[in-house]
Amino acid sequence: MNQEAAVLDARHGRDRDLIVVKLGGGAGIDHAPLAADIATRVRAGERLVVVHGASDGTTELQEALGRPPRFVTSVSGHVSRFTDRAALEALTMAAARLNLRIVAALQGAGVDAVGLTGASGRLLEARRKSAIKIIEGDKKVVLRGDHTGVVERVNTRLLHMLLDAGQVPVITVPAVAEGGTPVNVDADRAAAAVAGALGAARLVVLSNVAGLLANIDEPASLVPTIAYTDFDAAEALAHGRFRKKMMAARAALDAGVARVVFAHANEPAPLTRALQGAGTHLFAPTPALEVVA
Repeated sequence: MNQEAAVLDARHGRDRDLIVVKLGGGAGIDHAPLAADIATRVRAGERLVVVHGASDGTTELQEALGRPPRFVTSVSGHVSRFTDRAALEALTMAAARLNLRIVAALQGAGVDAVGLTGASGRLLEARRKSAIKIIEGDKKVVLRGDHTGVVERVNTRLLHMLLDAGQVPVITVPAVAEGGTPVNVDADRAAAAVAGALGAARLVVLSNVAGLLANIDEPASLVPTIAYTDFDAAEALAHGRFRKKMMAARAALDAGVARVVFAHANEPAPLTRALQGAGTHLFAPTPALEVVA
């Protein structure tokens, strides 16, 4: 790190040694390769925070309970799970189960990992959206009773205490809203909020897709790099769930994260491969301030 970069980091509270990893909650993700990879990097002195959702597990649990999920389309065109009280209970159970599996995989690889929800110690504080506007047919409809929110504050003091103690925090939903009400939050955007609040230089999003594709039906059309000035054009390529991932990436870059990477989780050493160039890399306006892996 050069002296100028060090001064800028100190001024803005950047933690250039910290990596935030967002692990997808989709089907078919093997946690063992990532756990082994994280163990290697922790032994080398790196500090990491893991954030994950539980989308696939929540859907499975809702169906098993005889309460199939309801997905709605917002007026802005984004598809999301309508989280009423019953859906929130299923989400909480599925997230806790997955969190335990990830922590166990990390512990088995020799990593001191601790599992947390966003409600633990008010780790993720959110603003609840009790009503949402959706498109239903050709009409705009207001749905009430929704238990979703947007993360507005991260308890960085708690995270720094854990990191300073040599722990790897593994964070999942729900977050907590005013009055202690648990709420569902988008895990990608929660990871972006954590990375921005902690001053992390890098956010790596690992899922069951290799990155942003210029043609969703053509795996060879992977977009390898996206400069901040090209973000709008790249965002127009995103389809389905990836649109929210791009929103989260922009939020992270705007919060000061130097680089966001989208890469496949089911690869040997997936985190290291991503940091070394695999997947899609999105850069902030001043990427020169980042230390290259």
